[in-house]
Amino acid sequence: MFSWMGKQAGGRERPGGGGDAVQTVTGGLKELYTRRLQPLEDYYRFQDFHSPTLEEADFDNKPMVLLVGQYSTGKTTFIRYLLEQDFPGMRIGPEPTTDSFIAVMYGDTEGSTPGNALVVDPKKPFRKLSRFGNAFLNRFMCAQLPNEVLKSISIIDSPGILSGEKQRISRGYDFCQVLQWFAERVDRIILLFDAHKLDISDEFSEAIKSFRGQDDKIRVVLNKADQVDTQQLMRVYGALMWSLGKVINTPEVLRVYIGSFWAQPLQNTENRRLFEVEAQDLFRDIQSLPQKAAVRKLNDLIKRARLAKVHAYIISHLKKEMPSVFGKENKKRELISSLPEIYVQLQREHHISPGDFPEVKKMQEQLETYDFSKFHSLKPKLIEAVDNMLANKIASLMSLMNQEESNMPTPMVHGGAFDGTTTGPFGQGYGEGAREGADEEEWVIAKDKPVYDEIFYTLSPINGKISGVNAKKEMVNSKLPNSVLGKIWKLADCDNDGMLDEEEFALAKHLIKIKLDGYELPSILPPHLVPPSHRKPLQVSE
Repeated sequence: MFSWMGKQAGGRERPGGGGDAVQTVTGGLKELYTRRLQPLEDYYRFQDFHSPTLEEADFDNKPMVLLVGQYSTGKTTFIRYLLEQDFPGMRIGPEPTTDSFIAVMYGDTEGSTPGNALVVDPKKPFRKLSRFGNAFLNRFMCAQLPNEVLKSISIIDSPGILSGEKQRISRGYDFCQVLQWFAERVDRIILLFDAHKLDISDEFSEAIKSFRGQDDKIRVVLNKADQVDTQQLMRVYGALMWSLGKVINTPEVLRVYIGSFWAQPLQNTENRRLFEVEAQDLFRDIQSLPQKAAVRKLNDLIKRARLAKVHAYIISHLKKEMPSVFGKENKKRELISSLPEIYVQLQREHHISPGDFPEVKKMQEQLETYDFSKFHSLKPKLIEAVDNMLANKIASLMSLMNQEESNMPTPMVHGGAFDGTTTGPFGQGYGEGAREGADEEEWVIAKDKPVYDEIFYTLSPINGKISGVNAKKEMVNSKLPNSVLGKIWKLADCDNDGMLDEEEFALAKHLIKIKLDGYELPSILPPHLVPPSHRKPLQVSE
C-alpha cells in the first residue's frame, strides 16, 4: 500500500541507516497530507481559522524543543548547559536579556540569520511565521553552529516573560499566538521555573493556556533548586504544583524535573543525588525525541485531521443556515451567539467528541470578520477521504513504522551535556547500589561479612549451609514483600541447591540492604558481587 514510501524521488531505494524509518514514514505523512487532508483544509479555509498549511520542511525538520519561562529562570543558560558552548545571539544576566525568539539549529559554520531572511528559506520550517509581521520578525533569528547535540534536535529560546500588560503592549505582536504556532510544531515544551520565583504572571498564564491540546508535550523544570535546602524545596515544589494546577487544567500531574541546570558548583549539596537522578531522567526524555519524532508527527497529523473535519462541519452548517437574500447580518449575529448550541447539535449528528471542537470564544471572535454566505456547503467526498485516511491509511503507516523501527538502530541525541554522564565514574548510579565495588579488587561485601556471619551462625547451619526455611526467618525481618525476597533468593543462591552458605547469605543480606537503601536490584548478578568461592577459575592458556 505504501510501496512508494521507501524510494526517493528518482526511484532509487534509500540507503540503509538509522534515519530510514523516520524518512520513509515522513514521506508517507507528506503524501497523506497533500492528497487527503489539504484539499479539505483548502476548501473550508482551515488555514484562516486554525493553523497554516503544512509545508515540506514541517515534515522533514528535526525534533524541536521550545523553552518558555519568566525572565531570569535560566532558559538561555539551560541551552548553554546542554550544548556546552555559547551560541550566536546568546545573552545571560539577572535582568530580562533575551527579547527575541532564537531558533538554535545545526550549521556547518557558526552564524545567525535574521527573521525576515529566515521566513523565506524553504529548507526551514518557519515560512508561515511571516504572518506575524515585522514586529515579530525583527525579534526572531536563527543561531546556527556545528554542535553534536544540534545534529539530532533544534532548540527554540523564547523571550523572558514579565508582568502581563506591560509586555503585551511593548511587544507589538501577539506573543501567545506565536507560542501556539510553535507549540503545534515542536516535540517538547519545557516550562522553566526559578525556585525563588514561582508566581505565574498574567502573560505567563495566557502563554501556558495557549498550549491547550498540546499537554502531552509539556514538561516542567524547577531550576536553581540548589539555592534552597530540603525543607524549603518541599514547600517550593508544593507551591509550584498548586500554581500550575490553576493554569493547566488536566487530570494528570505534570512531570516536574528538579535540579540546577548549569555548569557551576552546587550552592547546597544535600540534594545532590536527587538532582543527578532528575537530570538523567530529563536527558533521557530529550534523548528519546528523535526516536519518537515520526510518531509525534503522525499524532499531530491525526489531531489536525480531526479538527479539520469538525471545522468543515461548522462552516458548512453556518452556510446552510444563512438566508439566500435578506437578513444576512442578523442571521450571522444569531448564529455566532448560538455557536455553543451548534456545537452540541453537530456532536449528536456526526458522533463527534466534544474535545475535538475548537474553543467557542475564539471561534466566535474569528467568525465576526467573515461573510457566511461565501462559505462552502458540505462536500461528503472530502470528508470521506479524510475518514479513509484515519481508518485505513494511518493504520498501515503505523504498522510500517513499527516494522522498520524494529530493524533500525535507535536514534539518540549525543554530544554536549548528554555525553557528560554516560561513561566513567560520574555516570548515574556509578559506585551506588548494585554497582558499588564494581571497580574494586576485594569483594565489596567482605567489609560487612563479619556482622552477617554472626547472624548466619544463629540460624542453625548444617554442613556450613542454612536451609531455605531458616533463611526465610531472617530475610522476612526486612519487611520486604515476598516478590522482592524471592528475587533476592534467586540471585543469592548461586549454586541453585536451595540452601545458602555463609558467603551466599552475606550476599542476600547485602542485596536486602541495597533494596532498603532505595536502589533497584540487578536482573542478573553482576560479576563483582558473585561470592569468591562461587567464581569460576580463569582458564589459563598454555
